[in-house]
Order: sequence, then C-alpha cells, then structure tokens
Amino acid sequence: MADLSFYISPLSEEIREEGRVQGRAEAREEGRVQAWVQGILYAFDVRGIDVTGEMRRRVATCGDMELLRHWLGRAVVAGTAAEVFREEPMDRGPAPSR
Repeated sequence: MADLSFYISPLSEEIREEGRVQGRAEAREEGRVQAWVQGILYAFDVRGIDVTGEMRRRVATCGDMELLRHWLGRAVVAGTAAEVFREEPMDRGPAPSR
C-alpha cells in the first residue's frame, strides 16, 4: 500500500491553505472587475446610449481596473459610446501656463 501520510501532514495542509487563499483573492479581483463592467454597461443602458456588440465585448473582456474606472467616468457624462472609447494621449504633459 502506498504511503499517503504526506496528504495529512502539516506541510500538505499549509500548501492547500495557500492555494485556497490565492483562489479567494483571484475570485475577489474577478468580482471587482465584473462589477465595474456591469456598471459601465448599466450606465450606457440607463442613459439610452447605443453600444455596438464590439464595444460591449471590449468592456466585458477588459481586465484593467484603471481603464474600467476611466471608461465608467466617461460613460456617466458622454453623449455617445464613441466618446467613452476615444483614444487620448497617455501623457498630456504639463498644463499650459497663462
């Protein structure tokens, strides 16, 4: 009979617990991303803004929290979906002085 004592050892339990902790953290992050995705799509819906299937896929497949926050900020004030997704320079430089 095989020696299965490793599977009930403290080391084995520690490894399993690390996996559970990591899995819970990943699930929480996925939940946060999904909440932002739903918020963006909801903002479009309640504001009556037409969104193409490609735009919906772009939002739904985005995992970048900063980009999702950026899009949500735009979605609540934009007149069109295209305004939400328009490209902007990453570094605008310093504001002009007057």
